[in-house]
Amino acid sequence: MADGERMGMKSKRILVTGGSGLVGKAIEQLVTEGEGQADEEWIFLSSKDADLTNAAETSALFAKYQPTHVIHLAAMVGGLFRNMKYNLDFWRNNVHMNDNVLHSAHLHGVTKVVSCLSTCIFPDKTSYPIDETMIHNGPPHRSNFGYSYAKRMIDVQNRAYSEQHERMFTSVIPTNVFGKYDNFNIEDGHVLPGLIHKTYLAQRKWHSAGGVGIRQTQEAVYILFVGEEDEVSIKEAAESIVTAMGFKGEVTFDTSKSDGQYKKTASNSKLRKYLPDFKFTPFSQAIKETCNWFVANYELARK
Repeated sequence: MADGERMGMKSKRILVTGGSGLVGKAIEQLVTEGEGQADEEWIFLSSKDADLTNAAETSALFAKYQPTHVIHLAAMVGGLFRNMKYNLDFWRNNVHMNDNVLHSAHLHGVTKVVSCLSTCIFPDKTSYPIDETMIHNGPPHRSNFGYSYAKRMIDVQNRAYSEQHERMFTSVIPTNVFGKYDNFNIEDGHVLPGLIHKTYLAQRKWHSAGGVGIRQTQEAVYILFVGEEDEVSIKEAAESIVTAMGFKGEVTFDTSKSDGQYKKTASNSKLRKYLPDFKFTPFSQAIKETCNWFVANYELARK
């Protein structure tokens, strides 16, 4: 198929893996609301479309859609407890997935690939703030080493494809992203959606018990990041959720739970260099919007 034929009337065909997840749905919403360009065709895919850990299925997917650009969001992800339990699965599934996507992109002549990393890939013992030059400066926290090392390998592969084949493969590192379409599973999800779900259930029990306090527990000790000056502790995050949900019961912190990486102070100076006027949604507003969405979509939300 000739390049002109494969692209049809559009000069860019952008394939998004993990299109049904938190970040993928957010991008889809922006595109739907008109943020996309007239010469772009967007294709949002989920795990139902192909098993990206399977090389043949991944290659067939690229042959079918012939993308010119790829945003690679698909991954096996989870919270602290799921990572601790399945470190091998996180390593193997994500390594296979990432290798298949990047290699298929290379073989099919994709112009640019942007993959998604995570702050958990950074060294556990490090100086702060952390930035993109420090990814490989030491081992990650042992609680999620499988996922962390698999994600680090995307950076290695990107540089290798660039040096050997001059491919424009790069990555972004979003930090503690949360919002609509997140995974709100209390055991397997991340800290914020897990706490939102837990508060929702406590709120229902509190009302049904006539206002008797319900114990809340702390899932892990993390520092949440927007900018260095706007770090939020887990206590402040929990209090924001309680306020947003209107919960009036007792809130306690269970310090017997396992801790993940204690601190993740990250520098966003590179982002500011390219987007100096970029504004993050204020934390309390983001929490309120996420809580409202979860309550309104409780039966449909991932949990």
